[in-house]
Amino acid sequence: MTKERLNSNLLSGEQKRRFEAVLASPVTVLQIGEGNFLRGFVDWMLHVSREQGLFHGSVAVTQPRPSGKAKLEELAAQDGIYTLVIRGLEDGLPVERQSVVSIFSKVIDPYEEWNRFIDLAESDDLRFVISNTTEAGIAYKQEQLTESPIVSFPGKMAYLLYRRYLAFGGAADKGLIFLPCELLESNGDTLRDIVFRYSLDWGFPDDFRAWLSSSNRFLNTLVDRIVTGYPGEEVAQAWFSEWSYTDRLLTTAEPYHLWAIQGEETLDEQLPLQKAGLNVHWTNDLRPYQQRKVRILNAAHTWMAPLGILHGVEHVREIMEHQVLGQSVKSMVRFEIIPTLPYSADEMNAYADTVFERFNNPFIRHRLSDISMNSLSKFKVRLLPSLSHYADIGHQIPEGLVAGMAGLLRYYCIAQVDGQFEGRDYQGGTYVVRDDAESLTRIAEIWAKAEKNREDLQSTIKELLALTSVWGKDLSDWSGLADSICHWWAKAEGGDRG
Repeated sequence: MTKERLNSNLLSGEQKRRFEAVLASPVTVLQIGEGNFLRGFVDWMLHVSREQGLFHGSVAVTQPRPSGKAKLEELAAQDGIYTLVIRGLEDGLPVERQSVVSIFSKVIDPYEEWNRFIDLAESDDLRFVISNTTEAGIAYKQEQLTESPIVSFPGKMAYLLYRRYLAFGGAADKGLIFLPCELLESNGDTLRDIVFRYSLDWGFPDDFRAWLSSSNRFLNTLVDRIVTGYPGEEVAQAWFSEWSYTDRLLTTAEPYHLWAIQGEETLDEQLPLQKAGLNVHWTNDLRPYQQRKVRILNAAHTWMAPLGILHGVEHVREIMEHQVLGQSVKSMVRFEIIPTLPYSADEMNAYADTVFERFNNPFIRHRLSDISMNSLSKFKVRLLPSLSHYADIGHQIPEGLVAGMAGLLRYYCIAQVDGQFEGRDYQGGTYVVRDDAESLTRIAEIWAKAEKNREDLQSTIKELLALTSVWGKDLSDWSGLADSICHWWAKAEGGDRG
């Protein structure tokens, strides 16, 4: 059979009936973002809920910036239909599940179909706005209000809401619920504040701003899933042969998913995701979800990236399989980080189990060189609070956390070469460090001065620890830290790199 591009004509009888039902359903969700993440996360969730007869609406999808035009056109060419393959480990066993996702009833390019986009403001059925515009998308940029399409995401939302306010006479029950998925703390609050600022810039009336505040909700959320996108061409072609169709919008994702939303659980009646059995949590406090992700998952990534690169390791899974580093990162998380968190140790260890299983996913090749970008600021947020916990109570910092700090400083043993900053691993190979230019310049100066003056290692380590511009505080006077780092360094350089 000749392979054709996936569209509604290739759906089976039951699938086609479901697709036609989606087209006939009211648009209850406006989605700002056409990329892999939302399609492998939120849209899949809505698809699952709809398959169970719980969600009865549909989604209008649009791109946040003009550069998304090509992807949006691909979606339109496939009637908004695409294939998602979920593959990875569950309870230690490999899984692979394929589904054809059909949840979009409208595909709108706001830069070429501005009036059609704004018409959504007058939809009586519209209830939610879901976005993923990257962290840079939720930002204020001064912009004039003209007849032309508004460029910024928050600006579009300010104008959409104003048109909605006019269309429904400021009715209290016609406000919208915003669920931003950008990886930004307090993403809902931040979006609300910027939308409010645009309304001031553009001279919208006070009554509108009162309605904006009282009748619309901007909920803070936390999302967690690795959506790996289009697989390698060899894998994709094998699947296309098996399925008898091609799908250039094919995307892949890991089994794990979490969406924590700061809002009351009754909202699940309107967006029935938890009811569908998905790992969605409506909560009045996002902090436990945020802290465990930052202090366990993200901290483990930041710990392993410099150490892995120094050892010549390229990917996360290789770290987990490393005879020394794999066990070290697990021990560090379980016995050094988790005790510093104000939550149930059993719950945190159960979460750590899911993290380590995700790190071992054979279908994800997560490069340490990507994770290592901006490691200084990442370490400050993700790992330094755990070190501070021990320093603040007068305890010796445990050896795993010391290894993380020492490995970071060894990784940043750099020199400026041809406009970039380079370090050397234990095998003598070079790597490029990517971080804040001012911090890199200062660190490179410290190492150059130490080499020129033949300063002892401990003096250099203390000078690096004293960089308040990097750490936010002076770490050089923490009891025993510099000594512990020097001891680790001597062992590592001598070949004992555990």
